[in-house]
Amino acid sequence: MTRRATLTVILALASILFFVDLGGTSIWDANEAFYVETPREMLEAHDLINPTFDYEPRFNKPVLSYWVVAAFYKLFGVSVAVQRIPIAIGALIIVACAFFLARAAADAGLGTRDAAWWSAAGLAVSPRLVMFARRIFIDIWITAFMSLTLLFFALSERHPERRRLFLILMYVAAGLGTLTKGPVAIVLPALAFLLYLIVHGELRRLRSMMLPLGVVIVCAIVVPWYLAVYHQHGWPYIKAFFIGENIGRYTSGVGLQQERGLLFYPPIILTDSLPLSFFLVAAAAWWWRESRIQTLLWIWIAVIVLFFSFSANKQDLYIYPIVPAVAALAGAFLSRVEADSSGPFAWWAAVTAGVAGIFLAAAGAGVLYVFETADRVYALNGAIAIGVFGVCGGLIAFALAVARKPLASTFTLLILMVALDWTFVLRVLPDFERNKPVPGISQTLRARLRPDDVVAVFHEAVPSLVYYLRRHVDMYIDPRAFVEAMSQPRRVYGVLTLSDYDELRPQISRPTCIIDRRPTFDVRLKNVLSRDPPPELLLITNDCGRR
Repeated sequence: MTRRATLTVILALASILFFVDLGGTSIWDANEAFYVETPREMLEAHDLINPTFDYEPRFNKPVLSYWVVAAFYKLFGVSVAVQRIPIAIGALIIVACAFFLARAAADAGLGTRDAAWWSAAGLAVSPRLVMFARRIFIDIWITAFMSLTLLFFALSERHPERRRLFLILMYVAAGLGTLTKGPVAIVLPALAFLLYLIVHGELRRLRSMMLPLGVVIVCAIVVPWYLAVYHQHGWPYIKAFFIGENIGRYTSGVGLQQERGLLFYPPIILTDSLPLSFFLVAAAAWWWRESRIQTLLWIWIAVIVLFFSFSANKQDLYIYPIVPAVAALAGAFLSRVEADSSGPFAWWAAVTAGVAGIFLAAAGAGVLYVFETADRVYALNGAIAIGVFGVCGGLIAFALAVARKPLASTFTLLILMVALDWTFVLRVLPDFERNKPVPGISQTLRARLRPDDVVAVFHEAVPSLVYYLRRHVDMYIDPRAFVEAMSQPRRVYGVLTLSDYDELRPQISRPTCIIDRRPTFDVRLKNVLSRDPPPELLLITNDCGRR
């Protein structure tokens, strides 16, 4: 089998997995719940202008994500699996962008015909993409739209004769990205492309970027919904989004739970595009030999990482739009190794593949230790297989790298990732369901709830409870407010941790009792290593006569 055929098989196996068993796992709290429930409520209310969650206004993000899911609900019915179909499609778009970026970046004179296949296959097997493609709608789709924006700009540079078409498509992608997550979809690409022109001394080319038409295209996509919101509500929701959700998060860390320093993102870069991210250093060592498009990709990565490194609110997914660029650069580098298997490219590739092999072998050993030797408190089906695959596959990749067979070593890494991904989806995720307490608690509640009962949650991020119950849930952070709610004459069901219940129970004026308890995997690594049992989430009530 040729290298391209092997890469095609790997890419096919990885791409198919995005759509396998989408309904086999329950909602991942907290993020996914908003994109499952909000479109359902919009359809229920026959209102596609005003997004709601928990039957309350939710304008902290633009509306396009909800519209996409609502469209799939109309076509296929309301379910968690249906909501995940467009996420999987978004993941395929990201992989496709990596493919065409690598093709655009490749220098045809250096035998780089397989750069696109290396890039797409390597990104498709990335464990984080496999996981994100099953749970995080908005970040997958903002990455997809920003990747398309980058791709169309790159194609306009590579094919000047079709520049007008590609620039129009670029502005369409930027507009859709803006209606997905806000101005970041315009600001960051604009900064990257401006810096690219400055680096090449071509700032005058701004006049040929069709900026007036671009403004018209973006506004035509974005403005109508905001006008509809303004017509119904005035400025408050619009102002809260642009000032609070964007400027406030960046400058003062609105909603920030922990401080993260300037070096927060380098490890994220490594894990986001694993295993191709390991080749980024090698690609950087040969950057000076590469094309203008590869310079563009490096600028894209630098702008996004640096921009969010200085943000007061750092989240790992903020820099996820760099992954197609990382994959394209790594794919272009590996294709150079194909063209010159005995030159310096091969040496760099062997070193990199060897390091990646050792890393994966160590990670596999860590999985075996954490999940299979910690008194099996946290044991999961498939953990042994993943650990063994990681150790054996990583060591084989390392041995091939030492033998100066870098491409064989890299193929081993990709095949290893495919095996890990399929095991994770088919074995680990189904077994992990026992550590997700909301479906079980919801089932207990549905058998007991009456229309006038109250459901209250204290200090726990379990928004999926709203979807599973199909009713409003009171969310509390203030302990006094929760105590008051549980003390009222009406029947109230409360959801909270065992430790919080032990603390608040004496303050509740009515007798309370536990009617359900479920383990949760909301733990830290130190708890796992110390063999602490997983914490429990409780369902309590102030009507103990009906148990």
